[in-house]
Amino acid sequence: MENESDPPLKVYTSDEDDLSDMSTSDTDAPPPSFKIWNEQCFPSSWQEAIIIPIPKPGKDIANPLNYRPIALTSCLCKLLEKMINRRLTHFLETKNLLGPFQSGFRKGRSTLDNILALETDIRLAFLQRKHLVAIYFDIEKAYDRTWRYGILKDLYDSNLRGNLPIFIENFLCLRKFRVRLASEMSDYFIQEEGVPQGSILSVTLFILKINNILNHLPLSVKGYLYVDDLCIFCTGMNMNCIQRQLQTAINNISQWSDDNGFTISASKTAAVHFCRKRNLHLDPELQLNGVSIPFLKEIRFLGVVFDSKLSFLPHVMQLRKKCEKSLNILKVLSTTAWGADRPSMLRIYKVTILSKLDYGCQIYGSARKSILQKVDPIHHAALRLCSGAFRISPVQSLYVDCFEPALNYRRQMLSLHYYFRIKSNTYNPFHNFKLRPFLVRLQEARKSFIPVFFSRAHNILTELNLLYFHVTIEPKRNFPPWKFFETHVLQPFENFNKSNTADIIYQKIFIEHREHYNSFMPIYTDGSKSGDQVSFAVVFPNTIFSFRLHPSCSIFTAEITAVLYALELISKSIQPLRGTSSLGVTGFTTPRYSSV
Repeated sequence: MENESDPPLKVYTSDEDDLSDMSTSDTDAPPPSFKIWNEQCFPSSWQEAIIIPIPKPGKDIANPLNYRPIALTSCLCKLLEKMINRRLTHFLETKNLLGPFQSGFRKGRSTLDNILALETDIRLAFLQRKHLVAIYFDIEKAYDRTWRYGILKDLYDSNLRGNLPIFIENFLCLRKFRVRLASEMSDYFIQEEGVPQGSILSVTLFILKINNILNHLPLSVKGYLYVDDLCIFCTGMNMNCIQRQLQTAINNISQWSDDNGFTISASKTAAVHFCRKRNLHLDPELQLNGVSIPFLKEIRFLGVVFDSKLSFLPHVMQLRKKCEKSLNILKVLSTTAWGADRPSMLRIYKVTILSKLDYGCQIYGSARKSILQKVDPIHHAALRLCSGAFRISPVQSLYVDCFEPALNYRRQMLSLHYYFRIKSNTYNPFHNFKLRPFLVRLQEARKSFIPVFFSRAHNILTELNLLYFHVTIEPKRNFPPWKFFETHVLQPFENFNKSNTADIIYQKIFIEHREHYNSFMPIYTDGSKSGDQVSFAVVFPNTIFSFRLHPSCSIFTAEITAVLYALELISKSIQPLRGTSSLGVTGFTTPRYSSV
């Protein structure tokens, strides 16, 4: 929304900005990318795009609005954009400039975070016999109408200086495109607003611009963003109080949108009233720009259908219908005369059908058993087609023959994977989630109510006897992407074949290694697995540390855990490292085939 009242798009430089550090050696001539970066110029051909319109399925192709534009831009520009995007995201993440409730295109975050947030609050509202009203906003042409000057202003307000904001300024200016239909090309059109379509950098710039919208919500209203998918909800016992709080939030969002160049579609914005109360109660009356917001019985949010009772029956039925269409692909390819082989069929099944069943199963897997069983026939029919089994073949034999578990076990496995991913990521807003004591008591007393995701994951861990597992926190990578850190790894045994090399040769190489690094302290790590026992050990000159792991762990887990434990001891400077005059410490893993 650039107009005559906007100040000029000017960004000032600073020599102290680390983001502009892309220097080269004095002896080498700088490549073109460094000239674009340091000399603050931008090739005009990189500002051009070719639009390929793709018709939306089931829509009238005579209407130009029923097409998805696919923008083709320079591949070299995309490569440089990816480098710039890594620098920008590193700056935004390390400075905590992005809100914790924005999950779009951020490392360690996904759409499941927003789906989990909504499902958790709905379950807790049902548990306390409260109402929860959720509003789902639709931003009209969000990317095409993003305020460019607002993006540069937010970059400046974030204290970002140097070549990076200048590159973004040149990247956004003078954009033009033309449309290609078959072999015909249209005239050039100037893109005066918005961020470029098909750009790697555009998503980050859009996230930065829309990030502050959640700061204008009342304290009693929660909001979650996945890029431009905005959902807010409020919980309470009194419907009038919920209506006042949500109307205030709607007015604030509408005002913020007007000030920042966004337009919220009143016709596509909808609300759902989640409640399990049986007595008569009316939905709140909410308005957006003078238009009443309609209340629906169910709505699709980030690929998962939420109904007002949170039974997930509409989602499972739509999922089954979608998978039945994809099942026809397997039926065609399973022809005995020219059909695909079993490995190919299983790969196609995993891509076309199983991926649909997996998405969101951590959330919709909380539905009743009778509802979830409606998708089991799809799984069984696909395995029969892939393996060529008869219709009367037992289901258990299909699982064994195709090496595929039942869907309920697969949902448990994916739920635990997601649970551990949350617990290992300190930036996730649910990392420290814990139910308050009175909610725990309510959950134990009201067995008919489905528990929240974390309680369900706790129950799975209890059944598998894995409650004592300690989740390792993912290390924070604070190394800036514009810095290069060389890592030297010694591999003295890599050129020797284990089966053709005598032990004496390994011993000789090891002795030479120790003589060369005699000023360093040797540390040995190893892991072993035998029968139902898994253990690892770390050997210092004067101390030996040995531990036993869970029997389900692999030999790789034992080996890597030993190395990790040794590095932790080194970083903490524990007692075995004290009192030594060594100039450094080196880690050396003893080969299993060596007698040393």
